[in-house]
Amino acid sequence: MVIPQPAVAISSDFFTAFSKVPKNVQSKAVSFLSKFRQDPTSPGINYEKIHHAAHPGFRSVRIGDDYRGIVLKPDQDNVYVLLWIDSHDKAYDWARRKKCAVHPETGSLQVYESQDSDEGLSQEDKNSDFDLPGLFDDIHDRHLLQLGIPQDLLPGVRRIKNIQELEAMLEKFPQEAYEALFFLAEGFTLQEVIEEMDRGEKHEEIDTKDIRSALDKPDSRQRFHVVTDDLELQAMLHAPLEKWRVFLHPNQRKIVERKWNGPVRVLGEAGTGKTVAALHRARWLVRKVFTAEQDWILLTTYTTNLAADIRENLKSICTPQEQSRIEVINMDKWVMNFLKRSGYPSTIVYSGKTDPLWKEAMAAAPEEPPLTEAFYREEWKSVLQPQGVTTFADYCRVSRKGRGVPLNRKSRKAIWPVFEEYRLLLNERGWREVDDAFRDARDIIQAQQLTLPYKAIIVDEAQDMGSQAFSLLRHMVPEGPNDIFIVGDGHQRIYRHKVVLGQCGIKIIGRSKKLRINYRTTEETRRWATSILKNMAIDDLDEGLDHQRGTTSLMRGLEPKLCHFNSFEEECQYLLELIRSKEKDGTLDSTCLIVRTNNILQRYMKIIQDSNIPVYPIKRSASEDRNATGLRIATMHRIKGLEFNTIIIAGANQGILPLHQSLYSTDDPAERDDLEFRERALFYVAATRAMQEVVVTSYGRKSEFLEEVEIAN
Repeated sequence: MVIPQPAVAISSDFFTAFSKVPKNVQSKAVSFLSKFRQDPTSPGINYEKIHHAAHPGFRSVRIGDDYRGIVLKPDQDNVYVLLWIDSHDKAYDWARRKKCAVHPETGSLQVYESQDSDEGLSQEDKNSDFDLPGLFDDIHDRHLLQLGIPQDLLPGVRRIKNIQELEAMLEKFPQEAYEALFFLAEGFTLQEVIEEMDRGEKHEEIDTKDIRSALDKPDSRQRFHVVTDDLELQAMLHAPLEKWRVFLHPNQRKIVERKWNGPVRVLGEAGTGKTVAALHRARWLVRKVFTAEQDWILLTTYTTNLAADIRENLKSICTPQEQSRIEVINMDKWVMNFLKRSGYPSTIVYSGKTDPLWKEAMAAAPEEPPLTEAFYREEWKSVLQPQGVTTFADYCRVSRKGRGVPLNRKSRKAIWPVFEEYRLLLNERGWREVDDAFRDARDIIQAQQLTLPYKAIIVDEAQDMGSQAFSLLRHMVPEGPNDIFIVGDGHQRIYRHKVVLGQCGIKIIGRSKKLRINYRTTEETRRWATSILKNMAIDDLDEGLDHQRGTTSLMRGLEPKLCHFNSFEEECQYLLELIRSKEKDGTLDSTCLIVRTNNILQRYMKIIQDSNIPVYPIKRSASEDRNATGLRIATMHRIKGLEFNTIIIAGANQGILPLHQSLYSTDDPAERDDLEFRERALFYVAATRAMQEVVVTSYGRKSEFLEEVEIAN
């Protein structure tokens, strides 16, 4: 019989614990881990038995004078699993509380609380709830086991009466078991949960002693990683909390590592790992599908800074050779580069530069219907440009869905000369707007029958891209398997009107997935941020609605803190005290102060700098330098795609949130509703950058958004 070589697996929980031990202990742990990975059987590793441990195979290993690691030592298949690190007594306590076992139905390796109790409930609660039905009374034990609930936790599951009691037991369950129970509690049917978690009937025989096979299961791979080389281990220890680089949720992995027959759309609220899925999808494609040197992947997003952030994150998971075949660029820049290479004669202009042209074009406006310049500009931006309208006949045919002012054919004919005149003025100057440039790029590709080097395109932050961008993307890569991978979230739509992928030639029917587990924010922050968008219709990027049911975070923490002051000076005094406390406890670099506009940012930044507190402004067109020191400070638009331990949203006043100069720049009620949605989405985006703590400050008259949230809660 051939004895397999020793293998070393490390739990994701170990990296969390590792990040919390003192720096000198981390240094010793790094040295230990290098030796441990190379030869876990070495006599120099002194495995000590733990009395009363929840698993007979648990052993402690010495890491420094008073710190211990907890290892599951094999008894048959030569796999060593490093589970935890802590001070001596706490590590031993962990080993006595936690079980580690292969689930007999799912075959995954699970870690969970060994104690079957309802200790979180008071005796009064237990007595008062004695006659209440259990939350899961209708679910048979065999189905709970099929969903991944450990056998010895079934009695505890039967005692759960409501969602609050389930949430109180979060730490007791393996992640997939809690998720299954949460979905059931949210009203999903048993069959829906079985399908969501891929728990159909399995016919393979599970050997509960086979740790090596268990580590290959999708559920195991979201919390255990078999380390194969020292460079990989060093990278993981260098950024222990960036677990997204290694540990993927089974639903993420199913989406990423699959050969799709066409375009696929992935939805998910902030923090559910959509960008992570996009990054891993790019790596998987260059490693497993498009492997030739000339096979390129385009990974595109909406803004320059998001592209820079993605480029930096790709370095964490790709080799230089792999990354050289993944082009990361925002769409505006890609189009500009392409048109320049094509000898494009026009100059691409943005809205501010064309203001005088609208003044001139308004000379052609009729007396009836009496419409403002703002209406014409909105009609151009929301109807004509997205749908490529160039003639009056086109204008008569297109949909004006979402516009608040109805127009019959006669009215459209009367106002059409304004748009004709505006287009003429653009042409006289050799100017083209961004949507025109996207359309022109598409036309060049079609007319010249160009074959671009891309085998696949991955789109991040899809909710902020327009129809012309998606129409162009459809022409940039041949239709076929694995062609387009789109991730987005209507909750975070802060730039554009809604897009309908099907109308852009991107057919996703039958290829749509949703990520439901939040990995960034605490559940307290997630619920509070989501309440900002309460009663808002969230689109799914394809003419449907995206519902919030079934989304949760597996982290618990502080409720968001709202602080209101009489004056700006009082608010600043509080902010300076808060920021100094972060500087004192060493978390200043992971704290970000966010405001609505650049002008407001300059005001706060001057006061903070005058107080001799180091500040690091996050720039619009560059990725964040994580090695830089100082309080991070940014606008709400710039913060998208980033995350910090603490988020401080300052100046959340009436007139600022929502920004009244933007909100009341239109007379169209539908346009105003859309602008309000985007203001709410900005607030939501800012709050959901927080991993641990959200603080919101205001002075004078607080934002109406805050008043609504306070009433609702």
